[in-house]
Order: sequence, then structure tokens, then C-alpha cells
Amino acid sequence: MITTYKHQVQYYETDRMQITHHSNYIRYMEEARTDFLNKIGWPFDKLEQQGITSPVASVTGKYIKPTDFPDVITITTEVEDVKVAKLTLKYQMKVDNVLVFEGKSEHGFLDKNGKIINIKRRIPEFYQALLATK
Repeated sequence: MITTYKHQVQYYETDRMQITHHSNYIRYMEEARTDFLNKIGWPFDKLEQQGITSPVASVTGKYIKPTDFPDVITITTEVEDVKVAKLTLKYQMKVDNVLVFEGKSEHGFLDKNGKIINIKRRIPEFYQALLATK
């Protein structure tokens, strides 16, 4: 399952060259991940109620074409891999159907004490929801 999220570039997100500052793409990935989790029925607050946090382990990105204000970026989010303690998502960002950015993020799963947990055992419904999107 691929989810789609839209973000309109804001003026304050641009730099002196009037293009979207590169650091914002990481924020857009986070917005899209939050939207993805909402759409599969596992928003962050639901995970946190279960005592789970999902920190970012790594982020990579490839900038293909600049964007600027007021472009609307369509972001697709897809599960690339899910393991019992790690989730890898991939993102494609397009403006007017033209690819502008590709990225990946990896996330772990921790309990309240910061200990790595096995989501397949701890929250099997969440694990199955992630698998069902592949």
C-alpha cells in the first residue's frame, strides 16, 4: 500500500535563492510518515499509549530537482521493509508529476525505558498492519 500526502511549500521554507531549503525535505518525510501511520490506524499517540516510541535510526535522501514557493509536493510513502524491531520507509516527492526527491528513513521501536522491543510479540496488530501494506 502506498499512501499519498500533499505539502505546500511555504515562503519561510525557502532560502535566499528562493528555493526550498534542503533541510525541509526531512520534515516533509516526517509529515508523510505521520500521515501514513494515521492511515493504517496506528497514529503516534496510539503507539505511545502502548508504551512504544519509534525513533529515527537513519535518513537518506537524493535531491533531484529544486522546489520553491508555492509548489505543492505530492509525497508517496511506502513500506520498504519491516522487521520485528525496525521499519524502513521510502518516499518519493513529486511536483506536477515530476520527481524532485527520493528518500528513506529507518525507525526502531523502543519501550519507555529505551529498550529495543519486538513489535511482532509486543503489538502483533501493529506488526500485521505494517506487513499488510507491503
